[in-house]
Amino acid sequence: MFRSLRIPSLVGIVAALLLSIGSAWAADEGPGYATLSPPVPTATGDQVEVVEVFSYTCPHCWHLEPMMASWVGTKPEGVVFRRQPGTGGRWDPQARAYYAAESLGKLDVFHPALFKAMQVDRRPILKEDDLVKFAGEIGIDEKEFRAAYNSFTVETKLRKATDLSTRYGIDGVPAVIVNGKYRTSPAQTNGPEPMFAVLNTLVAQEIAAKAPAAPAAAVPAAAPAAAAQPK
Repeated sequence: MFRSLRIPSLVGIVAALLLSIGSAWAADEGPGYATLSPPVPTATGDQVEVVEVFSYTCPHCWHLEPMMASWVGTKPEGVVFRRQPGTGGRWDPQARAYYAAESLGKLDVFHPALFKAMQVDRRPILKEDDLVKFAGEIGIDEKEFRAAYNSFTVETKLRKATDLSTRYGIDGVPAVIVNGKYRTSPAQTNGPEPMFAVLNTLVAQEIAAKAPAAPAAAVPAAAPAAAAQPK
């Protein structure tokens, strides 16, 4: 359904260096974010929702991971963060594995381990059997994991993620969705650090929009006119 930001070929790298000295992130013109139309409903009520769409095969997502973890650790009160794996075609097996680990309460172990195995150790853990075997390597029961992987619950979550990605307009990862209204990414801001500045601005804007309006100040009653004194 969508692609990750890929490392360019040697010819592409040389061409890019000849044109400019830039980062690995492709910058888009504009304010660093896109407005979603129509907005996508969230499930967080009065809280502001921030969603990171990622893929385990994406090196840019891996590099963003510690920065995003740091941001989550200091996010403002009233903000809910969640991850959403990229879906479609060859990304579906890993997305299923993500939701399988989540359903078993093992996501805190599975998520960083799979990311490291693929991005640091360069292991091609791409299919169901590969993912089940990997789950076993890190202490998750393989039978339980496979059952969860093929469960109705995981299928439902996968379909919902696919629908949301379409409504978010996702065409590359990593991408960050703010309160169902805005999409930003390192590609749109020319790097991860500027993206967090945009993210903070959008989050602050949404927090302010959800804040209850201050009650209007009471207008003091006019003082009674003084009685005329006889001369």
